[in-house]
Amino acid sequence: MKYTKTDVGLQAFKERWPQLSAKQRSAFILFDGGKNVEEVLVATAGIGVTLADVEHMVAQGYLVAPPGAVAAAAAASAAAVARSARTPQERYAEAYPLATQLTATLGLRGFKLNLAVEAASGYDDLVALLPKIQAAVGAPACKALEQALLA
Repeated sequence: MKYTKTDVGLQAFKERWPQLSAKQRSAFILFDGGKNVEEVLVATAGIGVTLADVEHMVAQGYLVAPPGAVAAAAAASAAAVARSARTPQERYAEAYPLATQLTATLGLRGFKLNLAVEAASGYDDLVALLPKIQAAVGAPACKALEQALLA
């Protein structure tokens, strides 16, 4: 779901109204009608922006949301934020089986790459192998692996 700024929201931003906190201001900038809620929440997760902050901006009339779309976005946003907050160990645990499955399909031509994946001892090793895996099996086939490692 994509939000756009309202005139009231632009005024609140410009005049630094206290109803718009510093972290909400950071998120408000990103709502340009092109980015969806999930993208903004992932981009601002480091400063603690949550779906509640977005809902506050909507309730204050600073952002315009499509009718009935807030509830649908809540579940997707929560999942995106949860994914971005994963530790490298959790990312590795999710990505390792995907990487071995992808390289195992290459047969003898991907034998060395499969061995390199199996020897990967952590998150950083798998991230380093990602471009080689993408080159071997193709970027579209690596979408799930890329999501597991980087999203």
